[in-house]
Amino acid sequence: MKKWRWTASILLTLILAFFITASFIYTPEKQESSGTPDEQPLETGPADVVEQPETEQEEAAAEEDENALGEGLRDVFTSVMDSARDLFIKNDLTVVAIGDSLTQGVGDGTDNGGYVGILEDNFTNNNDNTSLEVINYGKRGNRTDQMLKRMEDEEISRSIEQADIVLITIGANDVMKVVKDNFTNLNYQDFRDERDGYEQRLREIIEKTQHLNDEAPIYFVGLYNPFNQYFDNIPELGKIMGDWNEASERIINTYDQAHFIPVRDIFDGNEEELLWEEDHFHPNEQGYKEMAERVLAHIREDIEE
Repeated sequence: MKKWRWTASILLTLILAFFITASFIYTPEKQESSGTPDEQPLETGPADVVEQPETEQEEAAAEEDENALGEGLRDVFTSVMDSARDLFIKNDLTVVAIGDSLTQGVGDGTDNGGYVGILEDNFTNNNDNTSLEVINYGKRGNRTDQMLKRMEDEEISRSIEQADIVLITIGANDVMKVVKDNFTNLNYQDFRDERDGYEQRLREIIEKTQHLNDEAPIYFVGLYNPFNQYFDNIPELGKIMGDWNEASERIINTYDQAHFIPVRDIFDGNEEELLWEEDHFHPNEQGYKEMAERVLAHIREDIEE
């Protein structure tokens, strides 16, 4: 009976998680209008009647909000710049980032490439005379199997060959695939079975990277648990994410050329402040700032002159 109750609770929870995470993987592009044609307000006058302009007060309020947002974003990036102020990076440095939406920077309201873009800005701003190239191959929704295929692309493989440092985020969508494929009959073993395949593919990713470039250090950014704020009373979900994170770290630590960067502790208990309000799964600007600071602390020795 206890086992049945546990299974039922996991099933119900992960069904709910599936619908919440739908936007995490399959968020559609925003439409230009705020609704479908059937939802548009009916016209109440002749077709040539135009909308009245905003009042001066409304315009002033809108400008004030925009300025406040700009100041907030500047504050996010300023603190990272302070931590990198005394950083002098090597000349002719090439950083290649590959992975999923966290590499791409989904949730970054500045469209600057998330933690990768923050690092690039600070490298550039603090090293005016340094030749620097940061290449971002992040792609939203990528799993380990898809990333392996993308690494066969000539452009990506050539970039890895020429890289001085490689950054990787991958794995979250492998977890989500379990939910998507099994949500009508989901149990803990489904995650355990899929994790075996994930571990093998992660090894292939690291080994393929090393085969392309046997000198550049490889940094793998760990997973965090986006379910905390929704299901903090169900420890099984935390255990699932913890198991995958620990498996990633164990594998990374078997390669001298690879290094694991933990980020779960950054987000635990701080989801409200650090996750994107549109889906509560991806980091927001502040979340990416925290990630950038953590990544910089780990890669600093490899990029300083």
